[in-house]
Amino acid sequence: MSALKLAVLVVDDEPPARRKIRRFLEADPDIETIDEAGDGRAALRALQKGRHDLVFLDVQMPALDGFGVIEELDRDTLPEIVFVTAHDDYAIKAFQVRALDYLLKPFDEKRFRQSLARAKQHIRMDRTAELAGAVESLVEEIKAGGGGGAPRHLERIMVKSGGRVFFVKTREISWIEAAANYVKLYVLGDEHLLRETLEGLEKKLDPGRFARVHRSHIVNIDHVTEMYHWSHGDYMIVLKDGTELKLSRRYRGSLPNRTST
Repeated sequence: MSALKLAVLVVDDEPPARRKIRRFLEADPDIETIDEAGDGRAALRALQKGRHDLVFLDVQMPALDGFGVIEELDRDTLPEIVFVTAHDDYAIKAFQVRALDYLLKPFDEKRFRQSLARAKQHIRMDRTAELAGAVESLVEEIKAGGGGGAPRHLERIMVKSGGRVFFVKTREISWIEAAANYVKLYVLGDEHLLRETLEGLEKKLDPGRFARVHRSHIVNIDHVTEMYHWSHGDYMIVLKDGTELKLSRRYRGSLPNRTST
């Protein structure tokens, strides 16, 4: 069975408690990254980025406790949660907020391993279901575009990241950059790497929305806010996110007379 490559967040206001959990986690080959937060506010900021698969969350913390952290987040997008506390009074409430497990301090390595194994099983099942759903959706999209008439351009692109599979809407892509046999998609402040050549992807995109402006760059026309003369017949393109890209002379005819869709 392949490694899961999990990103874990350890939240506890006591450094010794965080060190103990980190030590146990570092011995597991499925754990790829371990982040720490020393209070509820720091945990909330980390979780709002949506980059963790599993959280060991202390219940009792000053200012914002573990339950307060959960209440601030969207329940449907929460990672797996294991509550950690020195008191068993919160057990029922922990499971009411869909906690996966409840570690009562002081716990030993055996008890921790049991909790971690359960978490990994749930995550593996979720990822399998997510991948199956993504593949099914992709097949339906391919079937829908398989009939006659005008060719159908990509509206979504399937991206794999950290063992997960998800879709990026092409209209949200600001620009695309060539990277050898890959391309980088710049989407809403994030970067996604896709195994595809720039030339290959260009053929699949709507030419009414995307334009090749350089041998290494494609831009979403809807995201272009400004153009100005740079030098030697080249222009600079300014995008909504502030990115500036060169419009080379070879592709200078790709942008005029285009309108947003």
